[in-house]
Amino acid sequence: MSTLTNNPPSEKLIFLPGASGNTQFWKPVSDGLNHPGKREFFAWPGLGGVPREANVNGIDDLGQRVAAAISEPVAILAQSMGGVIAIRAALQKPALVKHLVLSVTSGGLDVTALGAKDWRPAFRELNPDVPGWFLEAREDLSHRLGELACPVLLLWGDADPISPVAVGQRLAELLPRADLVVIKNGSHDLVAERAPEVIPYIEKHLAL
Repeated sequence: MSTLTNNPPSEKLIFLPGASGNTQFWKPVSDGLNHPGKREFFAWPGLGGVPREANVNGIDDLGQRVAAAISEPVAILAQSMGGVIAIRAALQKPALVKHLVLSVTSGGLDVTALGAKDWRPAFRELNPDVPGWFLEAREDLSHRLGELACPVLLLWGDADPISPVAVGQRLAELLPRADLVVIKNGSHDLVAERAPEVIPYIEKHLAL
């Protein structure tokens, strides 16, 4: 005899990389999570060795692409620049984005005013073929963050000059349901470098 349960299906996990476009960046976290949901790892056209696409000409296009891929309940885990795209996707699909995990992102804020170091010159030097629209992207989503009703986990390191803790603190003030976790001596790559430390926080967050 079969037993029926009322347990809802597990959310799909969508992983968004930062400017590097490295689809392996979140793998240590993904591999360590007990969450049974399906995994999807995004890449960015024009970044990380992925060929450019004619219809991708800005951050908004990337946000549209992620939102278009959401047809079921999801949790989005995003690194740095990917966090801006995650927020855009969540604003477009609020009924389906159930959790956000944002690591060292600008979140659409003016991070320079919060003490962030400008990473663009060094990135351009290392990536001379990077699309111009990517480096020129400047936007302010602060006026829309209050629309995000889903729980948000903010992961920050206290040794990250690109996105200092002040950015995470400001996002925690603007997001209605946000928890900020600061990893001691954590760098901009803390999610990949300190996966065993951040996984318990993510597991707890996804269980909300």
